[in-house]
Amino acid sequence: MTFRLHTIIVSTRPGRVGPAVARWFHDQARADGGFDAHLVDLADFALPLYDEPFHPRLQNYQHAHTKRWSESVAAADAFVFVTPEYNYSPAPSFLNALDYVFREWAYKPAAFVSYGGVSGGLRAVQAAKLAMTALKLVPMVEAVMVPMVAQHMKDGAFVPEEIHTTSAKDLLVELRRWTEALKPLRS
Repeated sequence: MTFRLHTIIVSTRPGRVGPAVARWFHDQARADGGFDAHLVDLADFALPLYDEPFHPRLQNYQHAHTKRWSESVAAADAFVFVTPEYNYSPAPSFLNALDYVFREWAYKPAAFVSYGGVSGGLRAVQAAKLAMTALKLVPMVEAVMVPMVAQHMKDGAFVPEEIHTTSAKDLLVELRRWTEALKPLRS
């Protein structure tokens, strides 16, 4: 069985480097072959600050943007969030997107490709993991961390080092294990 992986670009700001980093990771996932890999850009959903009148656990969505986001999240078996760090925290667009739906996240593993300055986005990842556990998402230990991301950009493309490629391979192996192990809970 081939599981569906969504690599999600969580930054929505103009001038972001997330798409370049995400495209690189998405190519790694496709080459690995362990998943049916899809690249998802949160910006394409144009989610406003949470605006649904009912709690997301009810899945009584009123807005088209929420319904589209719900379908996207529900379709995936696993996630890799490509995320920057904003002021020691996850991007507001990321936390907002997590909060939009509830049941659609449950019992699915989630991993991170983080980037930023000296911390490589690790503080944002730690904070995001806390929020994820309330949604029954299972955050992974394996990750790709890119400190000083600007030094890895050339002509709009992300240029990885060997540590990034090795980390991506390790992440995908472990993510596949957890995706298989959690499948009975998703049924």
